[in-house]
Amino acid sequence: YQRRVRDNLRMSSSRLQSVLARPLRKLAQTRCNSSRAVAPIVTSDSYRKSLLNINPTEVTALSNGLHVCSEYIDTPTATVGLWINAGSRWENADNNGVAHFLEHLVFKGTANRTQHELELEVENMGAHLNAYTSREQTVYYAKCFAKDVDRSMNILADILQNPRLEEGAIERERHVILREMQEVETNLQEVIFDHLHAVAYQGTPLSYNILGPTENIKSINRSDLLDYIGQHYQPHQIYLAAAGGVDHAELVKLAEKHFGDMQTTSVSEVEYPPARYTGSHMNYRDDAMGLCHFALAVEGCSWTNPDYFALMVANTLAGSWNRAQGGGRLIPSPFARKAFDQKHPQSYMSFNTCYKDTGLWGLYGVCEPDNDAVRKFIGAVQSEWRRISRSASPGEVQRAKNLLKTLMLAQCDGSTAVCEDIGRQMLTYARRIPLAEIDARIEAVTPDVLRKVMKEYVYDRDPVLVGLGATEGLPDQLLVKFQQSSPMD
Repeated sequence: YQRRVRDNLRMSSSRLQSVLARPLRKLAQTRCNSSRAVAPIVTSDSYRKSLLNINPTEVTALSNGLHVCSEYIDTPTATVGLWINAGSRWENADNNGVAHFLEHLVFKGTANRTQHELELEVENMGAHLNAYTSREQTVYYAKCFAKDVDRSMNILADILQNPRLEEGAIERERHVILREMQEVETNLQEVIFDHLHAVAYQGTPLSYNILGPTENIKSINRSDLLDYIGQHYQPHQIYLAAAGGVDHAELVKLAEKHFGDMQTTSVSEVEYPPARYTGSHMNYRDDAMGLCHFALAVEGCSWTNPDYFALMVANTLAGSWNRAQGGGRLIPSPFARKAFDQKHPQSYMSFNTCYKDTGLWGLYGVCEPDNDAVRKFIGAVQSEWRRISRSASPGEVQRAKNLLKTLMLAQCDGSTAVCEDIGRQMLTYARRIPLAEIDARIEAVTPDVLRKVMKEYVYDRDPVLVGLGATEGLPDQLLVKFQQSSPMD
């Protein structure tokens, strides 16, 4: 009986295998045939050719000095915007916050449109109208259908040249900005970076908060806003950028139509005080916050400095990490593995913030304040900087370069991202750097170049350290400076 059962089981197994074999063979054949339709793996040659085949950025200057820049992308949508060479860096202690205040008010109505009419027109087009202010730039842009570029440019020209700036709107927006300041205070990363600028560039306009101090927000009036417009919203300080389904020749005609009448009242560039970096230390202790937030940085380079891309590779090599994302010891970054093993660090993010004549290169971190955890974490940061400068392997440098290329290419995905890239680069470089050139500059960073740049900008340089929260274990300036000057070769 048992022998018959075993024979039946073998026969059943054989029949099952034969039944399954037929569909499996068909599936294998299907996969084999379908593989012919799969796109081939991108080779280095095809990658380089793809960078060279991107449409160029065309630039035309109008007679009044305003520049028109565009890149054609075969899409039914487009993004068009105004990049203005003005921001909080061009303010003074009395009017700090006026650039951001003005950004809010231009959407509250113009001489030709009420606020309701402006919002209704934008929504009926299915467009998106937005703006932002930084330390060196003010931007107004619209994303719309390509057929609505004319109407979008009309709106942008109207809010730029004919803002109503009513007293009632100023008072209402004053309260809005004060509430926005309260919201920003809850974003500890933004608070840390504001404090970092305040101490690193103390005594210069680059230290100013973009939103401005509370007392200025309460006192800014219509006259201050008009003075700022008259001084900074000059045609020769404005770049009109567009990307998407936009023909450049047609865009120039539309620019002449909507911006050709702008008059230049001051042909000279508005001067700003040069930046002055100061290595320093700030500790704002509040144990009730539970965690220590800190930023450690050294003075970096400007946008146009030849060392910019090498510092970007070093920044990418240090990378970022968050304990909540997992990964543990399988993370490729050596410093991330070290942070994981220390148990108390919660996250970190390296950064390279650049301006016209200076920059900040460093790392923002969050750590539990247990015992000497904060001091050890900051010591590990500086130890990693020393390791990168003396023994970063060719493999990890290449990995960082590949990741940096990916990130930069991802920033040019879509008309809005491309338009942003055009406007920013025209303000900083006075030209749009082709992607092929960016790729070549990144690829030119070798371990030797990285070592040279790290020694120039990091070794024995005065760091700036800002701490916020449970900062009892934050090291003092003398210890941080000592660790910064430890041997790097």
